[in-house]
Amino acid sequence: MEPVDDWRAAIEEAEELTGPIAAAVVEAHGDRGQRAIEAVGESRVKQYRDFTVVVGHEDEYVIEDGECDCADATYNLDPEDPTERCWHAIAVDIAEAIDAVDYHDMWYSEVREFL
Repeated sequence: MEPVDDWRAAIEEAEELTGPIAAAVVEAHGDRGQRAIEAVGESRVKQYRDFTVVVGHEDEYVIEDGECDCADATYNLDPEDPTERCWHAIAVDIAEAIDAVDYHDMWYSEVREFL
């Protein structure tokens, strides 16, 4: 198979996460890409009425307009480089493209009260 140059376009076209696309995600994003793929595979991308949330190992992270509130996004990524994304934001991109978002018909603020 040919290598995938643009994983976002390839995944939108394929509507599934194939081996070559997964390899391209990892090549483009390293460990962040691998963690994103794992989160999607474990159904940890949740859509509520108000937010998309990725369940991490220690907390839940709100993704809004492609931006994440995690420490990695805040402190480690270059805000001038749109290709640098945290694994939570990458996971949302993948899950949305392959229709693997876990939808909940409730407000996230209501869910947070129970956590």
